Amino acid sequence: MSRSPRTTKAETAKAEPVRHIPVLLAEVLAGLSLDRPGLAVDGTFGAGGYTRALLDAAPEIRVIAIDRDPSAIRAGAALVDASGGRLRLVQGRFGDLDTLIADQDEAQADWVVLDIGVSSMQLDEAHRGFSFRQDGPLDMRMGGDGPSAADLVNGEEEGTLADILYHFGEERRSRAVARAIVEARRRAPITTTAQLAELIAGVVRPEPGSPIHPATRSFQGLRIAVNDELGELVRGLHAAERVLKPGGRLAVVTFHSLEDRIVKQFFSARSGRAAQASRHLPGVERPAPKSFRLVTKGPILPSEAETEVNPRARSAKLRAGERTDAPPPPPLSAIETLASLPAPQGRGARR
Repeated sequence: MSRSPRTTKAETAKAEPVRHIPVLLAEVLAGLSLDRPGLAVDGTFGAGGYTRALLDAAPEIRVIAIDRDPSAIRAGAALVDASGGRLRLVQGRFGDLDTLIADQDEAQADWVVLDIGVSSMQLDEAHRGFSFRQDGPLDMRMGGDGPSAADLVNGEEEGTLADILYHFGEERRSRAVARAIVEARRRAPITTTAQLAELIAGVVRPEPGSPIHPATRSFQGLRIAVNDELGELVRGLHAAERVLKPGGRLAVVTFHSLEDRIVKQFFSARSGRAAQASRHLPGVERPAPKSFRLVTKGPILPSEAETEVNPRARSAKLRAGERTDAPPPPPLSAIETLASLPAPQGRGARR
């Protein structure tokens, strides 16, 4: 899926949606090394850009594509019909991909690709409530289930709202925004994206010369909280680790620093690059076996040519690793912590 964590003035000025363009597609395919028959798992189907490329790579490649959004599943029916039985489309969360492929009678996979965050199609549909570019109901739910952004904005206490905006949205004025939200909702519920964006714009001043709308970071924070996006990413990385065969590859495309930090730390720890205490120290466990070999030594970024054609690619980063024959170690508590809000006593850092 093509993602958009930030919105430029040029994008805002366009009346029509930006067409779907898979981000870093050539780099993802190269990182996966689709050199044999096998099973590929596209954990974030969206409009099917990566899935199409996987099917086109070789006639012997089969694909299981997953998406939590029922509208994406419905829209993918034609691609399933055209695939000649090589594509299975499954509604669910990619954090459960090991269970989902087991339900399809598949024990292991040769490749897994994850494209993290909100899709262009979701951003471009006003009724989904993801974007402040078009007014719509304050929803933001990728799967249509669970509490909406309106539920959080109108129901959470001020301190929790501030934590969400600060830690998930990286909004430095989180306290002031949360206070303004609570004051506004006392008068009337906040129910639309335009209401919330206007409220935030009255609190957060745009940085001089910056094209970023003042509400961008707050909307990101709410969206991540509503969909548990960072928790889903952590679960997805561990699930991919469990299902990949030795020599299988995992490619992950992220779009902001919170996501990339989790992926970077996962690959660093699993490849043995992270600093580890000596096993000779008392009370220190032996280092876990290396379950991945790094394919990309650092993040792969989009070219200038790609960002010129697709501005939504500008913040994308690709990291990839190859599974070793080591058994899957226990989940990494360090990255699980990165996906969670801190304990309440950590609130003093906010402005």
